[in-house]
Amino acid sequence: MADLAAALKDEIRRLAKKEVKSQVGKTKQAAAQHRREIAALKRQVTEQQRRIKFLEEQERKRVEEQPSADDMPENFRYSARSVKAQRDRLGFSARDYARLIGVSQLTIYNWEQGKSRPRAAQMAALAAVRGIGKREAAAKLELLDKGNGNG
Repeated sequence: MADLAAALKDEIRRLAKKEVKSQVGKTKQAAAQHRREIAALKRQVTEQQRRIKFLEEQERKRVEEQPSADDMPENFRYSARSVKAQRDRLGFSARDYARLIGVSQLTIYNWEQGKSRPRAAQMAALAAVRGIGKREAAAKLELLDKGNGNG
């Protein structure tokens, strides 16, 4: 009778080990697959971050390039009302608009009041801003903030 009990225990132990091994094997395979997928995603994130950094640098360089008087369109006309209208169209405060153009808030105020006129380089900056929309202007302002450490 003792031999029968021992044989039964051995058989139960063998079957239990076999069942555990099959379940653990599936889990190991799933874990290995997840690790491979995570590694691939990490590589993708790294590549995307590299591309974003490159594009931000390119855009920052483009934004920081001060337009010269030669870049100004031939038919560009200046008026105090047009500066105010452009600023209102973009929905910017005088402070934000001034940062976008590359001048001070007071300069924007004086231009809008007709107390002063922009210089040639400033006219080129006004002409460059005149051709952009709200989203692009906001993006440029954000890049300027990041470049100055304000963002």
